[in-house]
Amino acid sequence: MRFTVLTYLCQHDSVFSCKVAVCAVVLLSFRVSAEQLDPATRQLSRDIFQQLIQISTTDSTGSTTAAAEAMAKRLRDAGFPAGDVQVLGPNERKGNLVVRLHGPAPATRKPILIIGHLDVVEALPADWSTNPFQLVEKDGYFYGRGTQDMKVNDAILVTTFIRFRTEGYRPDRDLILALTADEEGGKFNGVDWLLKNHRDLIDAEFVLNADAGGVTTMNGKPVAVEVEAAEKLYADFQLTATNPGGHSSLPVPDNAIYHLADALSRLEHAPFPFELNAVTRAYFESRAPLETGQTAADMRAILKTPPDQAAIARLSTDARYNSTIRTTCVATRLNAGHANNALPQTAQAIVNCRILPGHSPEEIRQALIRIFADGKVSVRYMDSSGKVSDRAPGGKPFVPIAPPPEVLNPLKSVADSMWPGAPVIPDMETGASDSVYTMAAGLPSYGISGIAIDQDDIRAHGKDERVRVAAYFDGVEFYYRYLKALSSR
Repeated sequence: MRFTVLTYLCQHDSVFSCKVAVCAVVLLSFRVSAEQLDPATRQLSRDIFQQLIQISTTDSTGSTTAAAEAMAKRLRDAGFPAGDVQVLGPNERKGNLVVRLHGPAPATRKPILIIGHLDVVEALPADWSTNPFQLVEKDGYFYGRGTQDMKVNDAILVTTFIRFRTEGYRPDRDLILALTADEEGGKFNGVDWLLKNHRDLIDAEFVLNADAGGVTTMNGKPVAVEVEAAEKLYADFQLTATNPGGHSSLPVPDNAIYHLADALSRLEHAPFPFELNAVTRAYFESRAPLETGQTAADMRAILKTPPDQAAIARLSTDARYNSTIRTTCVATRLNAGHANNALPQTAQAIVNCRILPGHSPEEIRQALIRIFADGKVSVRYMDSSGKVSDRAPGGKPFVPIAPPPEVLNPLKSVADSMWPGAPVIPDMETGASDSVYTMAAGLPSYGISGIAIDQDDIRAHGKDERVRVAAYFDGVEFYYRYLKALSSR
């Protein structure tokens, strides 16, 4: 009916009335589509999500190639030429999908690369209330491994590219989607492999990483739309204590397990120093007005010179803020001994660190040695392939680059239309992502997602991982709108 009214106004009334009517229709369409996708898109996106969740892509027994091939078939079936959809990788299990949606020819602008990883962390079915490798819908949520990290956005991006192809959308530059292997671990990181072996396939002006950013909510209510402008550096360290061992009836005071336990206890009680950078300072400046009471006051207090130590201590009790204001190192694995009735000859632990920008892994290794203060405990660096060395890399992470207006302004516009009143805030990813490879390759990278997750319901890597059903479909609409806004002239 609204199109009938629009046609009448444009035929019988003034140009001004026609323009007003057009604006009204556009705004109304935006408002309706934010609440409900058309049935065909809704079903397509759900089917793709379910298919991805049900393909195991764990490093131990799964295959990213299987997931990549499944998505490649969907894209080819939607009309993408075979030459624009490629699955390639270092071996049969670690395949990566690269698909290109062409802009005008000859190209006048470099492409936009969108990345996401297909692999997921391990999940023990016995620990879950649902099967982690089945998409289960209950109580308004989708459950399954990858519903937060990050098959949720893989499905959204494949859906978006299919929608663009089906409707004949022609962006103002090429859009490249790369869904890759081994972000969560393993020896064959897909982004790194593509950059080293097929840079021409994914070379771009900048990168959007759907594995970061997102909509922070409280009880389902949007609080802020966050865009990743920096991220911590990931590093693993192997701690080892040794002893000649012997009969357990003849205990010795320098038991290797005791040395290791004492070192880890000192780490638990020796947090790294408080530190803000340009991105985290901007984050707290923007976040403070959204908070109330003591939390809001503490956020403002840590921005002062000097920062308020009591405020730092209170914010540090919240894991989200603690990981934002300091480097964090935590024990994640233990292994010791060889028999119940023998003293341990070796005790080992893995300490995982997430390092603030501006600090190197070797700098943190030296700090751990000082914290442990025990010559019987060695601290060695372990790389992503499991190789252990006496020294860690000395290079420091790249200086954070704030998103340019070209990236930020469309994001603000789309976010305001979908989550009115929720400000767009730059933040620092406290984990780590594949942006470390693209940034090292000279490609500015920004973490952007439209998935809304309650700030107290982050279950990535944990049991019963889930995403709200409504949040998933909002995410489908978000990336469709955002990529269009970014690539339309």
